[in-house]
Amino acid sequence: MALAKNIMRGGWSAGNAKAVNGAVATALTAAGTTISDALDLLADTNVIGTAASGSGVQLPSCEIGDSCEVYNGGANTVVVYPDATANQINAIAAGSGFNLATNTACFCRKITSTRWIAFLSA
Repeated sequence: MALAKNIMRGGWSAGNAKAVNGAVATALTAAGTTISDALDLLADTNVIGTAASGSGVQLPSCEIGDSCEVYNGGANTVVVYPDATANQINAIAAGSGFNLATNTACFCRKITSTRWIAFLSA
């Protein structure tokens, strides 16, 4: 995505330019141990700062084509769940999550009403 300052050079307001680039949430705390009690992610880019063993996060409910980034800066692996129990990420069972190791990130894009694809960093 283009930098907000470059978008503004095209005549967009600062607010519109920032909205296009999305929201960033930092210092998040992963929660729960299932999809029903995991931390609900709300931003486009999410930075986890605290992660207890077995804790997780749930991708936001969004439109087809939307994307979400998650970085795990916590001390433990975090489980990343889809936005609903009927939905799936990659080839993982519906409602199940995948492990996001410490100091790694994932880029997730919703490709159908019930399917996400996720790309993991090294």
